[in-house]
This record gives sequence, structure tokens and C-alpha cells, in this order.
Amino acid sequence: MDYPGNLFVVAAPSGAGKSSLVNALRELDSLVQPSVSHTTRAPRGQEKHGREYFFVSQAEFDAMVLNNAFLEWANVHGHRYGTSRKAIEERISQGADVILEIDFQGAIQIKRIFANAVLIFILPPSWEELRSRLQRRGEDAPDVIELRLQNAATEMAQAHEFDFVIINELFERALFDLKAVVHAQRLKFAAQRRTRADTFQALDIP
Repeated sequence: MDYPGNLFVVAAPSGAGKSSLVNALRELDSLVQPSVSHTTRAPRGQEKHGREYFFVSQAEFDAMVLNNAFLEWANVHGHRYGTSRKAIEERISQGADVILEIDFQGAIQIKRIFANAVLIFILPPSWEELRSRLQRRGEDAPDVIELRLQNAATEMAQAHEFDFVIINELFERALFDLKAVVHAQRLKFAAQRRTRADTFQALDIP
């Protein structure tokens, strides 16, 4: 189905800067709306229920899986994450541009359901920089960092499945690239015909 809104799906290994880029994009572009996922992991730092994530128990997550409530869900670093099918469909059917931050497994699942979804993968400039960023975050023990680096190899091997790849070496440049992808999607013929229907009609363009 061709929804009037756009669905942007952003994936990256931990430490590549995915969340920072998406948050900066949203500050610059109020038309981009976030999707809040459900997760079984505990909140970190200043995270709040319903803002960064919906934090649910294993039993609650199981019930949602059984009720087919998720558009996609995956096991990531020992915790489960899921995207509400109803919330996404409602927003893009109303013409909103929605951006998802999920792992590569979920991104590929979504592409199978929403053929027009735009998949964007964020890469670090090097292994050394990725390790350094994970260490600077100060959130994970050394063994967890090693696990994240191991998982990163698997994740980055799937970058070819994505429509766009952005290398986050210089943050400002990576943000410019992300904005460019969003803007280009809005300039596609079908999108312009939807949003500027009056202009197309006035110019007799079917």
C-alpha cells in the first residue's frame, strides 16, 4: 500500500551515533515524528517510559507478540525490542513522516511489509573509533563492550540491504547527509503529487 507519509528506518551498530543523529534531525525538522518502541530492558540514565521507550515486562512483551501487535521485534544484546504495527500505520496513513531507530533485523522485516520504507544504515569511520565511542559513553562494562563490537561485525555485514549508507565520521556532515535523504524522499514524484496536488492540477499533470 502506498501511504501518504514516509517511513524512514535507521539502523546502526551501538556507538555509531544513530540516536544522536536522529535527535538532531528531529530538532531541525519538526515534520519528522519519532516512533517509540517497546523493550524488555530497564531504563538507562534519564530515560522515561513512553518517551525513549515503552518499558514492559517479559510477560507483557510475550502477550503483544501473541496478539500480533508488533510490526517487527527482535532480540538485541539480550533484550527484546518491538515496534507497534498500529501506531506506525496510523501515522503514515495520515501523511506523517515517521522515523524508526531499530536494529538491522527489524529494518529488513519492515521493508518486507512496507515496500516504500526508506532504509538508512549508519556506519562508524573505523573499528578504533567505534570502540572509543562505546568506552566514552561510560554505560557498559568491558565485557559488554566486547559483545557489542562482536555484534557490530554481524550488523555492518548487512549494510548492503539498505537504501542509503551514511558514515558518521564528522557529525555535522553525517547530519547533512541524513537531512538530504529525508528531503530527497519528499521530492519524489509521488510524494510531490500528494503534497502539492493543487499545483499538479493547475498544471494539468495527471
